[in-house]
Amino acid sequence: MVNHKRVERLWRREGLQVPRKRRRKRYSGVTDNSSGRVPALYKDHVWSYDLVSDKTEDGRKLKFLAVVDEFTRESLALEVERRMTARQVQEILAYLFLVRGKPRYLRSDNGPEFVARALRRWLEGSGVGPLFIEPGSPWENAYVESFNGKLRDELLNLELFLSLDEAKYVADRWRLDYNHHRPHSALNWMTPAAFAASCPTAVAGQGCAARGSAAPRPSPHTPNATETLTPSGT
Repeated sequence: MVNHKRVERLWRREGLQVPRKRRRKRYSGVTDNSSGRVPALYKDHVWSYDLVSDKTEDGRKLKFLAVVDEFTRESLALEVERRMTARQVQEILAYLFLVRGKPRYLRSDNGPEFVARALRRWLEGSGVGPLFIEPGSPWENAYVESFNGKLRDELLNLELFLSLDEAKYVADRWRLDYNHHRPHSALNWMTPAAFAASCPTAVAGQGCAARGSAAPRPSPHTPNATETLTPSGT
């Protein structure tokens, strides 16, 4: 027969201890660098970028570097290479800075291509603040992850790439279609390119169309703001 006194005696004789209950820390699910804590307030305020993997028909790897403006939802770049180093990432960003201008912040995960010391020094010298999300928390980089999901569902899962050149061509065509022909519910059913055109300045709240809750999808027979109405009788 075993009762609690015998168990306690054996427990003490063996020098065992009852582990103390530790008070669990409450985790909000986001850190200071997440898209929820540092939201994009205007065009070119916050960019985010990430890598997506795929392969060609022969099994060789492909790396897609996606760069997104979190406020306008534009796909600023969708570059494809067999491998993507920190040096290549820097060259792509340098080109975007020249043709688009510099963002205030650049959000990413902690991949080696993004945390390389040389890249971080270059960003600091360019006046761009890196925002590194918590490891293993992709939801903190929500906008580029949403873009990656569309890229995966609508392109990568449907296409069989025969070569690197084909992957580059198809990815570029898909990016242009995404920017110029895909209405976005968060942009009041404007395309990212059209919404960005209404935001000519990089100042919060100036020269930018309202971006609120998702509006109902417009009827195909309803003229939009860009259509010219013909006067009656002409």
